[in-house]
Amino acid sequence: MTPPATAPATCPPSALYIHVPFCVSLCPYCDFVVVAGAAARGPRNRIDAFVAALEAELDLRADALDARWGTARPALRSLYLGGGTPTLLSAKAIARLIEVVRRRFGVADDAEVTIEANPGPDERGDAAGLRAAGVTRLSLGAQSLDAGELRALGRRHRPGDVAAVVAEARAAGIGSVSLDLLYDIPGASPASWATTLEAAIAIEPDHLSLYALTLDDPDAEGLTGLGGDHLPTTAGARRWRERARRGQDDDRAAAMYELADRRLAAAGFAWYEISNWARPGHESRHNLAYWQREPYEAAGPGAHAFDGATRRWNAARLDRYVEALTPAGGGPRNLPPGGAESLSADAAAAEAIILALRTDRGIDARAASAPPFDRVYPWALAAGLVEATPEARVALTLRGRLLSNEVFSRLV
Repeated sequence: MTPPATAPATCPPSALYIHVPFCVSLCPYCDFVVVAGAAARGPRNRIDAFVAALEAELDLRADALDARWGTARPALRSLYLGGGTPTLLSAKAIARLIEVVRRRFGVADDAEVTIEANPGPDERGDAAGLRAAGVTRLSLGAQSLDAGELRALGRRHRPGDVAAVVAEARAAGIGSVSLDLLYDIPGASPASWATTLEAAIAIEPDHLSLYALTLDDPDAEGLTGLGGDHLPTTAGARRWRERARRGQDDDRAAAMYELADRRLAAAGFAWYEISNWARPGHESRHNLAYWQREPYEAAGPGAHAFDGATRRWNAARLDRYVEALTPAGGGPRNLPPGGAESLSADAAAAEAIILALRTDRGIDARAASAPPFDRVYPWALAAGLVEATPEARVALTLRGRLLSNEVFSRLV
């Protein structure tokens, strides 16, 4: 008889994610919560209204944590400002937000403080101002270092902008820089991907995140209603995705991934998660908190939080977010609309295995012969998708990384 799984435990957060939803323009492949155009720039922009609402949410979330865990709870080890393009906020506004977080949540002296940025000259922000505000890590949405691919993706920057912003970050004293790159872009080839990789390595970042271009349909998945954590897909983006899907190829994508894994290893980057490689000491502590199922708090439209047993999300729509937190007429502030989902013990156990297998550490070998992995392990081992490591653990092979969804689907 299989023993019942242990009920998920709850803990105070070790990390905080803040979602800033503004971009100058909307990329057709992007499913993040983003508002663009006049809402992001110009006389009718919503940035000041959003920042006021965000400060209100941070206060309310901190109040709830104080009530639940007390004011002496551990300080955050990671703060991540994502988007969107958080660097569309002024350095002064970013510094004020970080100060609110320090005052209400606590931030460890050696905490990782990450901000995402786009590389364009009018989007990257002021590197010196960001460093003065407390930013220690910059994550750049480079996506490609090929001018034609950038145009095809609807990106506004040029390949040379990436090197320029990395140089500015280094000069400002930002200690860790990461680049995001996309592969399996329609029209790309293994040769163009190799050129992008070489150009990225030459820029000398500390970390690289490589993602296959994924073209989901959040409307069909039921994620875009009033309480949903996604915004509806525009008609133009839907048409772009339909054309782009016809130009993708799974075998080509696998070849690109294998090429990257070999080349980055030769350049001194260690693979530590399915989509992430880093120089020693530059692994993303914030993302590791996710993969290790540490509790994390979140604020901003569409943001997700987790306390160890329950996932919570804010609804995506900016207008409803602002109305709840800064009501007209000075009424009482309310937390924004959204939803929550409690995990069963079995779901939490499966999730822990899946997230651990995404990383180079994998799972303890003893867990491979226990539920829920015991029914999957013999098949995965025979198929060459997992292997035992010298540290008495079980991890995905390179083939297993490429076919990880096949492994994970058998656990849920």
